Amino acid sequence: MSGNTFGRVFRLTTWGESHGPALGAVIDGCPPRLLLSPDDIDRELARRRPGTSIHTTSRREPDRVEILSGVFQGQTTGTPISLIIYNKDVKSQAYEPLKEIFRPGHGDFTYQAKYGLRDHRGGGRASARETAARVAAGAVAQKVLDTLSITVLAFTLELGGVRARQFSWEHLEQNPFFCPDPEAAAAMAARVQAVKQQGDSLGGIVEVRVKGCPAGLGEPVFDKLDAVLAQAVMSIGAVKGVEIGSGFAAAGMTGSQHNDPLTPEGFATNHAGGILAGISNGDDLIIRAAVKPIPSIAREQHTIDREGRPQTVSIGGRHDISAIPRIVPVAAAMVKLTLADFLLRHKAIQ
Repeated sequence: MSGNTFGRVFRLTTWGESHGPALGAVIDGCPPRLLLSPDDIDRELARRRPGTSIHTTSRREPDRVEILSGVFQGQTTGTPISLIIYNKDVKSQAYEPLKEIFRPGHGDFTYQAKYGLRDHRGGGRASARETAARVAAGAVAQKVLDTLSITVLAFTLELGGVRARQFSWEHLEQNPFFCPDPEAAAAMAARVQAVKQQGDSLGGIVEVRVKGCPAGLGEPVFDKLDAVLAQAVMSIGAVKGVEIGSGFAAAGMTGSQHNDPLTPEGFATNHAGGILAGISNGDDLIIRAAVKPIPSIAREQHTIDREGRPQTVSIGGRHDISAIPRIVPVAAAMVKLTLADFLLRHKAIQ
């Protein structure tokens, strides 16, 4: 198993590297007769595209998708859908000084240990650039979710210690952080710029909410819905923790506090995050991801080279200060891919 494929029925395989000629996705198991155009995918890609604000990397990629197969006359055919996104703004020479050095916080050391070689240009396959393919595939998965009017909403809950306290969804697309709290968004911007001047980076928390998810999705024991959602979101490079519903806060509650009472109108609370015994209960799904600080920082750090000799390194070039906000649509895409797969699995047993 190569670990490049996700899903059982709705299956995604991504391919490509940060500084290669292109990257892309192959989706197998997508139902036929779903309306799909490049514009549907490009709209989602625009939300994670680099170089769109002063808070992100200056690398400018147009990120326009080409659909190579699986779509005919604007509809999916039921055969594999192949998507390609060309890399246009590659500056590989900036990584030559890092060819023999393991960057702290990156996959340099572990890729060398696993494969015996690594693509040092922008991190190769370990780069966040790979997530463009996930977002493209997530737009296709949304077409499956649309058949049941399921919506996936992702936003920045916290960045650099600044947390959203109010949730005005109309503000979500009105700031570069996809934050529903305009006051918090302004504070986040100031925090990012201050840390940028210090040559450092920031982490945060992304939340994904799913509305309209039917009850009954998920499998007993090993393929619980929350287990696979956690795997899906945790597979994003910068994510170091995932929680569902009350998550870690549940450890400090009593049973009477955490249990969600059932009423004729539905659940009175949602500490479970919309999942009980690994199966969706019809309530909103709530997933949060803890996002680590970007490891590429200008501050000098201690490391070693490939021969094990001590070195110091300061990372220059074009980098985000935080994976947020560009990771927000990636988290949404992974949730969409998970739900599309479980919907089709559920359909198979009905």
